Amino acid sequence: MRSEGKVRNYSVLRPYIVLAFMAFITLPVTIWEGFSIKSADAAWEAPNSQARTNFANPQLIYTLNGHGGTVKSLAFSPDSTILASGGAENEGVIRLWNLVKGKRVGTIRKAHKTAVASLVISPDGQTLASCSSDYTINLWNLKNQKFKRSFVGHSTNVLSLAISPDSKILISGAIDGIRLWDLPQQRPLGTLASFDNLIYTLAVSPDGRTLASGDYKGVVKLWNLSTGKLIRGYVGHTDLVSQVAFTPDGETLVTASHDRTIKIWNVHTGELVRTLTGHNNWINAISVNPDGKILASAGKDGIKLWELTTGELINTLNGHTDWVSAIAFSPNGQMLASGGFDKQIKIWGIPPRGNVQAKL
Repeated sequence: MRSEGKVRNYSVLRPYIVLAFMAFITLPVTIWEGFSIKSADAAWEAPNSQARTNFANPQLIYTLNGHGGTVKSLAFSPDSTILASGGAENEGVIRLWNLVKGKRVGTIRKAHKTAVASLVISPDGQTLASCSSDYTINLWNLKNQKFKRSFVGHSTNVLSLAISPDSKILISGAIDGIRLWDLPQQRPLGTLASFDNLIYTLAVSPDGRTLASGDYKGVVKLWNLSTGKLIRGYVGHTDLVSQVAFTPDGETLVTASHDRTIKIWNVHTGELVRTLTGHNNWINAISVNPDGKILASAGKDGIKLWELTTGELINTLNGHTDWVSAIAFSPNGQMLASGGFDKQIKIWGIPPRGNVQAKL
């Protein structure tokens, strides 16, 4: 009789046990896809340190569709919740994506007359700056996407932008050199380099004192932002320098080139520390993880992840169906965004257990 009672009680409880088990195994998906905006913001403000250390093996979180041409530029907001993307569409479209909700939240149409070559968001999160081959730099309010003003001064295609860590100075690079702009006062500050530099890419050091530039000739230069004087040149690449990036400690400069190599330089001595080889064609973009441990590089053969201190190739990501043209780590170190000739944006990261890919 006792055993029959146990069986009868178990039969009564069984549906509830099954429901509890199902709730348990689906809980991670619910947390990732259904949590409130408030709880999501808290998650981004306190990033999971495990995501930083384990970023060598990221998973695809989102595929974002909407651009009608190659995705040429990507920029994260300081809190890592918003991604701005610029495309190669002739009308110069900028799109804004909310990475907590996983959807597009804004579109700036006709931002430029031609393709958007570069985007940067000020560290204070107030301003989105864009540039184009239409010779102009445009400033936008990041929150409401309203136009602020244009900076006009370059006589050629403007190809790269950078902003000082204090959000006060905007730097633009073009075929006719480098110009400095006062963001708070919204006025020109002067010309740093002349026409013969043929600037393609720029980056500001974490302390805001030094500017790195890469040009069409394969030459990398360091400039003193306060005095405007050239500190030194780095000669080593044999083709166009596609992107330059400082490590978070400011001690190392990483450069990528169409010569299929990545070079790592000592900022203070100018010494070439290491050359990374592994791409089979042009390297279009690089990005350093905020903890300074992982380097991401992008090209025709996908995205490659490198251990920055050793130069070891640790992973290759092949989610795009064509050349990868732009790449950027989020400021909190949890995500990697990539844009391609396939008109798509991929968001990679270390998602909570049970997360599934969302196609938007």
